[in-house]
Amino acid sequence: MKKGLGADVKKTKASKKDLLTEIDPICQKIIEDEVLKQFPLHKFLGEESVDPGSAASSKALSELISSEWLWVVDPIDGTTNFAQGMPMSVISIGVAHRGKPVVGVILDPFRDELFHAKLSCGAFLNGQRIVCGSESAVEDSVIVAGSPTNLRSIAPSLRGINALMPHCRSIRMLGSAALHLAWIACGRLTAYFEPDLNSWDTAAGAVILREAGGRLTDLEGSDYQLTTRAVSVSTGFVTRE
Repeated sequence: MKKGLGADVKKTKASKKDLLTEIDPICQKIIEDEVLKQFPLHKFLGEESVDPGSAASSKALSELISSEWLWVVDPIDGTTNFAQGMPMSVISIGVAHRGKPVVGVILDPFRDELFHAKLSCGAFLNGQRIVCGSESAVEDSVIVAGSPTNLRSIAPSLRGINALMPHCRSIRMLGSAALHLAWIACGRLTAYFEPDLNSWDTAAGAVILREAGGRLTDLEGSDYQLTTRAVSVSTGFVTRE
């Protein structure tokens, strides 16, 4: 990823906004080969193994979600940033046991930051324990909004920005769901919402965030599951408010 930053777009996928560079499948193969070498009986779901579109990704997940062990991987989360030469993309690796995320690892190679968590064991950044920020009200919050590649999901994202902007400290759009989750877990951001994500965007961050004291739900407030596509993320207090 470091050597390939700014790589040319190889093709577009579900839309002209959904990019693939030559580096994405290379990163996924490295991860998949190592996982299956160490755990040959485990199942593997990587973004670059699935046809574009929400229907295809949901189908792929449904076929594997009941596996005893399932690795859910986004080899480069934030591909548009990556293709533009902006060092704001990460590797996201989540592990689910019978459909429940139990381990999460997010690697930011550009900042040499490794976020990791195991269920009931806490969340860590480069070996140091992390917790969510202490903001207790929306007006003190820095919120990050998604910028969906799915054109139908842009309108609800913009409605959320319009509703929240007058009440919060600021809203950002950083372009990487996994990075958003990791940064909320370590207190750099307060909250995040996005109407259309895939399991590989959130599987790792869900564990890290939970172990750091944050809350990840769908937009109606139900607890996160691997099948959740529309997410609301923050400290519990700000979510309720």
